[in-house]
Amino acid sequence: MTRPGRARTVDGVHPPAEIAPAVAAALDGFVRHLELERGRSPHTVRAYRGDLAGLLAGVPDLATLDLPVLRRWLAAGHAAGVGRATLARRAAAARTFTAWARRTGLLATDPGARLASPRPRPALPAVLAVDQAAAVLDAAGSGAAQEDPQALRDLLILEMLYATGVRVAELCGLDLDDIDAGRLSLRVVGKGDRERTVVFGTPAAAALQRWLETGRPAFVRAGSPPALFLGARGGRLDPRIARTVVHDAVAAVPGAPDTGPHGLRHAAATHMLEGGADLRYVQELLGHAKLATTQLYTHVTVERLKVVHEQAHPRA
Repeated sequence: MTRPGRARTVDGVHPPAEIAPAVAAALDGFVRHLELERGRSPHTVRAYRGDLAGLLAGVPDLATLDLPVLRRWLAAGHAAGVGRATLARRAAAARTFTAWARRTGLLATDPGARLASPRPRPALPAVLAVDQAAAVLDAAGSGAAQEDPQALRDLLILEMLYATGVRVAELCGLDLDDIDAGRLSLRVVGKGDRERTVVFGTPAAAALQRWLETGRPAFVRAGSPPALFLGARGGRLDPRIARTVVHDAVAAVPGAPDTGPHGLRHAAATHMLEGGADLRYVQELLGHAKLATTQLYTHVTVERLKVVHEQAHPRA
């Protein structure tokens, strides 16, 4: 619950002292709307709540929330050095809130409908080269050769992330009945509770079989959930542990960029596109709601082509 009182510092910008009770109640109602009606993830809800707390702190009444107030709020963030992506997210939060407030009768008009925001520049992620990805997996495979249960689990984490491009939270959320070993596929529940099927290849299938036969039984405890991946105490694997596994494995490969599970997701998409995969297929594999999100990876491949061209072509 958002309560009247001193508002939190958000991204280095100190908002006015307090949120008026009626305004705080409206913010609480909007948060419930995001959680219950729109099914937004806890991460998105926290980000929107934090952004709007900074906006609404010091607003005496929602009726005073107009376009100049919204613009001054964004301008203050810009002056404080807030990045373009964060400003764009704040503007999106404000627009979503004012549209909801208009629909529910809390605002007579929707000032956010005319609020412009800077377009975030898509950052080209550092991507493992194909040989670097192979080196990471080969090293993990060598470590699992002695059938150590943790090494078998860590190998499967790496193989599945690279083979399927799933998010680390999706990976750790897998249950045993989400696996179709015969079809080499997984049922994944992604953002917005959208369900999709992803496939994997022979190396991941071999790692999966070794984990299920030898590795996972060593982790099972009384009361263990039906999770595919288990932690040391027999509970569902924490995504933070999976991130550490990936960072450590990549760090062991000389010259590889420092990256985590999301880097393997980037690598999977980029390498498939470089290999000739259709953009729509990669979109489905990654679970992107919009094709424009997947198109970021075409920018990565174009940048790589430019580098190769400049190095190899005599008239580059």
